[in-house]
Amino acid sequence: MITNNTSHNFIYPLKEYVKGEIIKIGGCEFSKTGIRIDIQKDRMNITGQIRYTDLTPIKYDIMGFFKYFPMECRHGIVSMHHRLEGELCINGDLINFTGGTGYIEKDSGTSFPKTYSWIQCSDFEEKCSVVVSVADIPFMGMHFKGCICVVCHRNKEYRIATYLGVKIIRCDDKTIILKQGKYRLEINLSDYDAQKLLAPVRGDMTRTIHESAACPAQFRFFIKNHPLFDFKSPGASFEYMA
Repeated sequence: MITNNTSHNFIYPLKEYVKGEIIKIGGCEFSKTGIRIDIQKDRMNITGQIRYTDLTPIKYDIMGFFKYFPMECRHGIVSMHHRLEGELCINGDLINFTGGTGYIEKDSGTSFPKTYSWIQCSDFEEKCSVVVSVADIPFMGMHFKGCICVVCHRNKEYRIATYLGVKIIRCDDKTIILKQGKYRLEINLSDYDAQKLLAPVRGDMTRTIHESAACPAQFRFFIKNHPLFDFKSPGASFEYMA
């Protein structure tokens, strides 16, 4: 669990994990229709339920043709944009999610990439959702810098990716610039505080990464050098591992 100011890791025995249409871990449930949380661990008391409606899946697998190859980390997007209803109570503090916007992705495999940038944001002045990942990818004895990106704006999807010919113009802890044919995406981040999270290394959760749950960022998207949008948001989620 991560917030703007803290993060917590809750460990459960394998016998308390049930996989199916609804994933159950202890007293918690996770599915495409929502989550139910019931955690009393490590001086934390977290309870509540959030329901999802109007999920927005992408047109095809975000991995492109790489989905047919063995990869150390396989990424998936469940929904780019959906409505939220419900609330969570964290140690007596009630957080109302009703009217908010959700995003769901998933990862499988054995290890996170050695170096990577990841950013996602759905907190804009109009209906829009953006996700970008740029990472070092080991592949068939070699390494390359791979990119996957989806922009959903006013119910239209734009895909930018290595398998579509993207050029990574710049990628660091403050700026991401991608160019692919007539598309150009520019992201600039302001100061942010990152919290510690655990990540997998060869199947064990032994690596510490850092994520900012909500930081200020500016997103510009151009088609044939004409701006489709220029949004500033205080609510971008960002990870950077160099």
